[in-house]
Amino acid sequence: MSQIIANNSSTASDTATSAHPADSKKRGLVRRLAGWLWGTLPTLIVIAILAGVGAYGHFNHWKLPGYAELTGTAVEPRNDWCEEHGVPEAQCVNCNPELMPPGPDHGWCGEHGVHNCVLHHPDVAQLKEPPEVNDADLNRAAEALALRERPHNNAACKSYQQRIQFASIDAVQQAGVDVELVDRQPITESVSGNGEIRYDATRFANISSRVPGTVWKVYKNIGDPVRKGEVLAIVDAMEVGRLKGGLLKALVDEDLAHKNADRLNKLVEGAVAGKEILIAEAELERAEADVLSAEQALANLGLQIDAAELSQMDRSKMIEALRFAGFSQEMAYQLGSETATANLIPVRSPMDGVVVERNMVAGEVVDTTRTLLEVADPSQMWLILNIPLEEASVLKVGQQVHFQPNGSPREVTGKLSWISTSADKQTRMVQVRAELPNEEGQLRDETFGEGRIVLRKEPAAIVVPKQAVHWEGCCQIVFVRDRHFFSSPESPKVFHLRSVRTGVTEGEMTEIIAGVLPGEVIVTEGSDVLRAQLLKNSLGAGCCAE
Repeated sequence: MSQIIANNSSTASDTATSAHPADSKKRGLVRRLAGWLWGTLPTLIVIAILAGVGAYGHFNHWKLPGYAELTGTAVEPRNDWCEEHGVPEAQCVNCNPELMPPGPDHGWCGEHGVHNCVLHHPDVAQLKEPPEVNDADLNRAAEALALRERPHNNAACKSYQQRIQFASIDAVQQAGVDVELVDRQPITESVSGNGEIRYDATRFANISSRVPGTVWKVYKNIGDPVRKGEVLAIVDAMEVGRLKGGLLKALVDEDLAHKNADRLNKLVEGAVAGKEILIAEAELERAEADVLSAEQALANLGLQIDAAELSQMDRSKMIEALRFAGFSQEMAYQLGSETATANLIPVRSPMDGVVVERNMVAGEVVDTTRTLLEVADPSQMWLILNIPLEEASVLKVGQQVHFQPNGSPREVTGKLSWISTSADKQTRMVQVRAELPNEEGQLRDETFGEGRIVLRKEPAAIVVPKQAVHWEGCCQIVFVRDRHFFSSPESPKVFHLRSVRTGVTEGEMTEIIAGVLPGEVIVTEGSDVLRAQLLKNSLGAGCCAE
């Protein structure tokens, strides 16, 4: 009985154990997790302490609290810094104008288009001693403004009243601000355009034969110098021989008509009827007209023949003279040994120059429409420039022109002689012409390059580095250093804003027509820092705000 009870107890125990295996696993997992937490708890506490110290240091700039702070008796420090102008509040001349009272405000100058015009009010200039403005500067400004349209400033702009201040000289240097003196320098204002050198059309000739024929002889080649009237070639033309024969016949008929009229007039009055005398005189007049017509026909071909002189010669000399009409005696002698034709006509040069083109050879048939030779006088050339239409209004005949041929270090100078009255339909450019002297023969036809037409030369213009000038929204401005900048260590480090009127920019320098005077100190490098501060001060107000 006891064995049975034991067996039953064992069986019940096994049954209970096998009935809750999940609960046993959970209890083991909890025990392991609790053991891991107990082992890592010191490390977690250290990490939390370090994180708290780091957060406190970050928000308190790594300063330990003083006794007064810990006890709650600390006094809140006064914030003595002008966030708007970037200087200590006590030193800010914008917030405390009594520290540096603003200078005189002369307002807008309608003549020069700037505020507080130093040309009319030299006391505005930031110089130790007020300068004297002479008539030369006033005339220079007037001429520059009258020549062409210049960038405009807004008369309502109030930015010129602002001043940019730094806390110290070190702050100026750390901002990368550098300055330069306003200076004088010669400048040249010009209009530029691409161009081409061509032969002077008034010194260029396309030479053709005046009558159709065959080239009999050519005396000149390309590059040969020629003189006015010099024979370049000879053409054998049947029309020349026919006209010479016509003149010879007219001379013979004229001579016969003279003799017949003289004979009738010498007879006893009444022996010859008046009608016969009238007929003889009419024949004489007709013969004289034929001579004049034949003489003029040869003159139209360039063969100047004196018919009256020919009529005094005997028949053989008359024929010989007509045969070589238009040639010198020396050339006639030479030709007489080479040909017996009377058809020869010389092709002569109409000007002094150089043969630049030859389009014929001996034996070639030519007509009046064909160019046989081209002769040019290269001692003066034309320069044809293409100028933008909007720039053409400032050009005048007689202005000086400088031209730099491509590939040549030499610049040539001439005078503007013609301005086209029309613009190109495609490019909207206006053609202008200048005459360039070329005594040394260095200029070549159809050479390209860039030309500059000089509008104005100023030997002593007021100039500043071009990076010193800024457009702040409605005015062109520069930043001028205060005259008392280095008076003492405590003097405010101030830069005044000045509106200016700019002229031409040449290289790295920009002309100032009005706004500053020589000797003033302006900001060049780092001027963007001052401009950024200006824009910050004007944010929300606009450049023209009161």
